[in-house]
Amino acid sequence: MEKIDLLFWDDAAAEKASELDVPGLRSLQVSRAADLPGATLLMGNGSALRGVAEIWVDSVDVWSEVVRQVPGDAYLVTESVPQPVAPGEWLTHFTWFPKPERLTEEDFFHGWHMIHTPSSALLHPLRQGYVRDAVARTLTPGSPPVRAIVSEYFDEAVYLDPSRLFGGPETLTATIEELPLYADQPDISSCPVRRLSQP
Repeated sequence: MEKIDLLFWDDAAAEKASELDVPGLRSLQVSRAADLPGATLLMGNGSALRGVAEIWVDSVDVWSEVVRQVPGDAYLVTESVPQPVAPGEWLTHFTWFPKPERLTEEDFFHGWHMIHTPSSALLHPLRQGYVRDAVARTLTPGSPPVRAIVSEYFDEAVYLDPSRLFGGPETLTATIEELPLYADQPDISSCPVRRLSQP
């Protein structure tokens, strides 16, 4: 099986994504932009994103049919789950960013996986799950270069309260210091999304 992450930029695409029908479709999870007033971590192109579809298929060869039915930016990814998602109805903090050109592949993945992933658990101590997708290939011509796609799961009340969303001041300082090891701040996009269906 292979996983396609489809980022879409039109409100109508959420309904189309929920009705996606392609050969070899194994699992489909659609999330729509939450549009929360006062969202703490709205960054980059986050305000423009209208949703994301996580699509498990037998073969990536169906990607062109996916984007024919649901226009958007499609990426073939490998999924890791450093923190399993706890049972419940959670708000998803969705983030995506490219690999900085100044970093080698080895340096990028070391900084993202080995340094930032453990730190992120301290940064967000009340987080309910963490799913990390590494982009293997951009499928749609002309789509922005993306190497990292991350979903973090929170209780909405926690997400909207910075005093509960973040750990102590030292964790924020550590995160800022580690950022250049895997990303450039201006290139990071993020926003809250809500799941529309269960896998």
